[in-house]
Amino acid sequence: MEVKLKHGEAKLLFLQAWSEASTDLEKFAAAHYVARHQASVQEKLNWDETALTFALKINDEGMKANYPSLYLNIAKCYEDLEDFDKAQKNYRLALSYVEHLVVNGYGQMIRSGIENGIKRLSENYR
Repeated sequence: MEVKLKHGEAKLLFLQAWSEASTDLEKFAAAHYVARHQASVQEKLNWDETALTFALKINDEGMKANYPSLYLNIAKCYEDLEDFDKAQKNYRLALSYVEHLVVNGYGQMIRSGIENGIKRLSENYR
């Protein structure tokens, strides 16, 4: 959907999905996609944290596969906002859930993002 639609149109559709969401799973998914279409890092962070809040409410072991990506997104936002303590905390949380990632290109991309974030912080901000 995002590829075929313009950025603005996609954002509107995801906001509509958010406003119509009625379950924690629907709210998690909508917030996750709304976050991807925000103009500022702070707005993205707010939506990423909202997505995480709803993901954590879902009592399903399979949801844990989403945690590394969610914590990675939050960590990167904090890093961009130069709140390095919160960035470090969230990169570590992301790392603590990597065992739940699928073993494929996507899983490797998330693992690499987490490892690179931790490395950047340790080399540049400590």
